[in-house]
Amino acid sequence: MIKRILVALDPDADTPIASRYAIEIAQLHDAEVTGIACIDLEAIGSSTAGGGIGSMYYAERLRERLTKETRARALELIGQFNDALSDAGVRHREEVQEGVPFDRILEDMKYHDLLIIGRDPHFFYGHPNVRTETLVRIVKGTSAPVFIVGNVHLPITRVVIAYDRSVASARAMQRFAQFNPFGKDLEIQVVHVSREREHTESELLLTLATGYLGAHGFRAKGLSIVGDEPKKEILDYAVAFKADLVVAGAHSQHMLQKLAFGSTTESLLEDSPIPLFLES
Repeated sequence: MIKRILVALDPDADTPIASRYAIEIAQLHDAEVTGIACIDLEAIGSSTAGGGIGSMYYAERLRERLTKETRARALELIGQFNDALSDAGVRHREEVQEGVPFDRILEDMKYHDLLIIGRDPHFFYGHPNVRTETLVRIVKGTSAPVFIVGNVHLPITRVVIAYDRSVASARAMQRFAQFNPFGKDLEIQVVHVSREREHTESELLLTLATGYLGAHGFRAKGLSIVGDEPKKEILDYAVAFKADLVVAGAHSQHMLQKLAFGSTTESLLEDSPIPLFLES
């Protein structure tokens, strides 16, 4: 059951999409939504570090200006979030946090059920084009599932669940079934990529996985795909299936066998054209 949702706010176009999904999930579950804007003081400090003594004064003035601009942008994002959630009649609150976004979000996630965030977050508001590794670090370290959205909002009706027998992929499937973020009227395909000699074991895993989802009221089918590149095979299938969401574990126990869909979280985040529901 989802009762508290956290939305990471940044200047990107996917932030309004994240807020829209948060509204829909909150309305379905009568949940509260928290919007958090993080002022990345560390990034500001690094970008304005002075060289010699003569430049320290100018570096400090630049740091003050960027901090002021960033705080103003954060408050603007908070205002937009408040307007959207108020218009939808959803209970919500807002936070402006100063510090490293990775640390601030992970701390807040200890007290929320789900994080919704854009695919390429930029928390250095003074320089919105500066890329950060915040998302990868959050996915690997968070205590709750992460729903990663793109720049387009689509109703979630067709879902691919990547299952490789790892603890992380099982946990992702369980959290998705237990939280039921998008309702039960979904078409779900559980996909397991295996080598040809493991086909019988693959079919057994799929039977167990679809049985678990069925016990939670979902309609699910299993599909075994033979291949040596699970991430590519599953993403290709998800595109062909016209999936609106891919559910996967961010880590795996099968890295040495290269059978893990989640063995390279960074690559998954970069390559998937479809929103992701990830569990570490």
